[in-house]
Amino acid sequence: MALLIKQMNGFSYAVLAYHLADSRTYRAVCGFGIADKAPSESTLQRDIKKIRPQTLEAINRILLASAAAKGIEKGRKVRIDCTVVESNIHHPTDSSLLWDSVRVLSRLTQRAKEISGVVVADHRRRAKRRALGILNASTKKRRVRLYRDLLKVARKSVGDAERIRIELDRFPSASPLEAMALATELGHYIPLARQVITQTQRRVLDGESLGPQDKIVSIFEPHTDIIIKDRRETYFGHKITITGGASGLLTDLVIEQGNPADVTLAQTMITRQNDIYGRMPHQAALDGGFASKANLESIKALGVIDVAFSKKRGLTITEMTKSTWVYKRLRDFRAGIEGMISFLKRCFGMNRCTWRGLRSFQAYAWSSVLTANLLLMARRLRT
Repeated sequence: MALLIKQMNGFSYAVLAYHLADSRTYRAVCGFGIADKAPSESTLQRDIKKIRPQTLEAINRILLASAAAKGIEKGRKVRIDCTVVESNIHHPTDSSLLWDSVRVLSRLTQRAKEISGVVVADHRRRAKRRALGILNASTKKRRVRLYRDLLKVARKSVGDAERIRIELDRFPSASPLEAMALATELGHYIPLARQVITQTQRRVLDGESLGPQDKIVSIFEPHTDIIIKDRRETYFGHKITITGGASGLLTDLVIEQGNPADVTLAQTMITRQNDIYGRMPHQAALDGGFASKANLESIKALGVIDVAFSKKRGLTITEMTKSTWVYKRLRDFRAGIEGMISFLKRCFGMNRCTWRGLRSFQAYAWSSVLTANLLLMARRLRT
């Protein structure tokens, strides 16, 4: 419940800890006694991050079963659309990624120097100057020259980090647990730094054009995908496919890998409704990006009676639905999913995930959906 309170109000962990200590209502909802000590900020962060996305998805399905039993949402009419949830990273450039790699590796190797006494240089000042020089370079020739030096510094940092990681395993330390943790962190960041060096060499010096699958846009959130939406804007995060019902409740959510075309996702999202409700919906309304003859035929073969795409793309109304009136009603109904996506982003922080790691990203998205559904159900039960 603490997670739901956090998402519903947009609290930070510090503010959440304050309100749990201050509010009797929140304490009662979370099961804390009046005399019990409220959990600290660090305790809340540690425990909330342990919740798996699969657990939140299972809770959401229990909530949907309760909504079906109360007659709020039967799942007989669904609407599907896609959006993007951004990762919590800065805008990636080759120079900023190299600077991130150098400063993180140097920070870790300097900590190793303190606990083990190994001799290692600190390259952060030089790398920062080169990164700023690249940002302010007036000519391409000067920029390339600075990139060559920054790459040289990055390779030195990786080489030092490799050496330190081996020495931490080889020599005894006054803090063996700290040495082990440092070695693990170095083992995590070294391959990412190597990938950044390789892609910068290929892009900047060799002039290659790399596809999204060949790029890394953050060493802190390496799971982040490059999403180009409608050939206009570029986002860094994950593509999300959302299914909503007639009541406004969100019945399903899928965090996609990469940037698959919408047209490849339609049948999967409809099939998942059978897993949730034990039957197929009678009607489905989808965005024009999902439209194709094959999708229409496969969805209808699953047992869906009326399928309306907002853009026909060569399909006729009689092929999709029973009548023009039904098609227009479903087309208008589909527009409601855009309002629900906006609701998630404005009120539940789903525009940008602030948690680190792919599993935490998935849990964050599901927590936003679950919180929104609980609020919508409460409103429905009050009327």
